[in-house]
Amino acid sequence: MNKELKKFMTTEFKSVARIQDSKTVVVTAPDGEQFQLMCSVGKYLDEDYRKYELHLIEWIFDKCFSNDKEQMLNSIWRESILNGVSFLGMSSGDRQGERLRIGTRIRQIREERGIEARDLAKLAGVDAANLSRIENGKYSVGLDILSKVAAALGKKIDFVDL
Repeated sequence: MNKELKKFMTTEFKSVARIQDSKTVVVTAPDGEQFQLMCSVGKYLDEDYRKYELHLIEWIFDKCFSNDKEQMLNSIWRESILNGVSFLGMSSGDRQGERLRIGTRIRQIREERGIEARDLAKLAGVDAANLSRIENGKYSVGLDILSKVAAALGKKIDFVDL
């Protein structure tokens, strides 16, 4: 093994990739969100090559990590092609349903109050494009921004029973 490859293989990444079965790799991104990849890594017989592929996937996820999950997934697809990693498919993450639910609720409240999206963005101090991504469930928003949007709508964030 050459020096550069040894250095790469000993580098620790925030993302963690593990083989679930012969067709599926589960990747936990730096923010804890999990993504499923359909790929052949689990079928490889050579253990060193399997470890290399998993490590390469972790590197790609770290390099492409973003709160804008749509942008992140597009970047991951591009980087995987550029680096010779072959995915057959990739999930949108395990928190997509929550992002959609919260975004839909924000839009619903905003529309009920007759507030334009750009005006809500201005009131909350967030970029209008980011508010659009939040409402469409395509942006993993942090608590600070979510609190600002809620306050601008006269709401507060709370824990409720499921």
